[in-house]
Amino acid sequence: MQAEIVAIGTELLLGQTIDTNSAWIGEQLAELGVTLRRKTVISDRVDDVRAALDAVLPDTKWVLITGGLGPTKDDLTKNVLNDYFGGTLEFHPDVYAHIEAMFARMGRVPGPLNRGQAELPNVCEPLANAKGTAPGMLFQRDGVRYVSMPGVPYEMKHLLEAHVLPRMRAESDAHIEHRFFMVQGIPESELALRISEWESALPDGLSLAYLPSPGIVKLRLTARTQSSDEATALLEPAAQGLRAVLGTDIYSEDWKTIEEVVGERLTAAGQTVATAESCTGGSIAALLTRVPGSSRYVLGGIVAYANDVKMRNLGVNEADLLLHGAVSEPVVRAMARGARKRFGADWGVASSGVAGPDGGSAEKPVGTVWLAVSGPGVEWAGRFQMGDNRERTVRKSVLEVLNRLRGFLPEAPVKY
Repeated sequence: MQAEIVAIGTELLLGQTIDTNSAWIGEQLAELGVTLRRKTVISDRVDDVRAALDAVLPDTKWVLITGGLGPTKDDLTKNVLNDYFGGTLEFHPDVYAHIEAMFARMGRVPGPLNRGQAELPNVCEPLANAKGTAPGMLFQRDGVRYVSMPGVPYEMKHLLEAHVLPRMRAESDAHIEHRFFMVQGIPESELALRISEWESALPDGLSLAYLPSPGIVKLRLTARTQSSDEATALLEPAAQGLRAVLGTDIYSEDWKTIEEVVGERLTAAGQTVATAESCTGGSIAALLTRVPGSSRYVLGGIVAYANDVKMRNLGVNEADLLLHGAVSEPVVRAMARGARKRFGADWGVASSGVAGPDGGSAEKPVGTVWLAVSGPGVEWAGRFQMGDNRERTVRKSVLEVLNRLRGFLPEAPVKY
């Protein structure tokens, strides 16, 4: 089955809004084995909408349209679709009652423009939107379904999950099953080389996709079969083979983040962690505390940008700073130990580096980062070259030090 996305919104073209909707839709379609052939992003212009609809590929069965269904005058999608499919707008009392109820919960009364949202083309199937005031619309022509949904992400997700994905699932003639393997700190090209022999031996019915992001590569192993049993028979031996090749470099098989895995291991061990950060500016602590319940194991952290803060609050030796500089092994080791001691934590993690874009030298160019972990029986430090992009340097440094901590922690027991 083949699908396309048409994302409507001049703000998407101008870069004022990032199109996260299409990325999420793509993930959902991949889960169902639906082939997403194309995404078209267009401005809020009648001619552009009509042209996008005219250009739908011959084998496409579903066209997923997002945006342009609000109550303002520049929200033109409904009227364009009404004209395109030869319909007439009709008032739907049930839709307006839903709008009134939503406004009443906010202590407000809908205006004339909101009433217009209850007028829908008589050639569409209305799709109830429990999350917003604009209902979705389903049109059909020549065996192709066109679904129009609001651009607001949580409304779009609700409509797709409630009304569209179940229909696609029922029509799918294949069983699609995925396994995910999360790998940190190995560049995509190096990872591909390491697993090339294993990948070349994958049997028919299995495929591998690389999903890279700064510091992380997600491997998606997909089985396309006729049944769940057939998928399992293909996936399990392949998964065992990949585990044998990569070992502990796989930090999760559950689409979990590194901070979630670290949190699970700290919780299972009954241990705690504290942070000491220079170049990462608190980002290690921020990532750790994104996880609900992290107060059980994150005790605190210190952002020690200035050298006197490193000395006063973390016990860094002034002589090490003078002799080796702040971006050095002795200093970052002392920072990790200092965080551990200052907060009474089982583990201390630390960062010190040259994030850029300036401040580098021949000895320590921009992107040079020292990371450290201090804990029970563990004193580790390592130097890394993270590149010349400040944000990527910070992100990759945070992921690297948390993954190192993960490697020193005992594995959490499997929950059934």
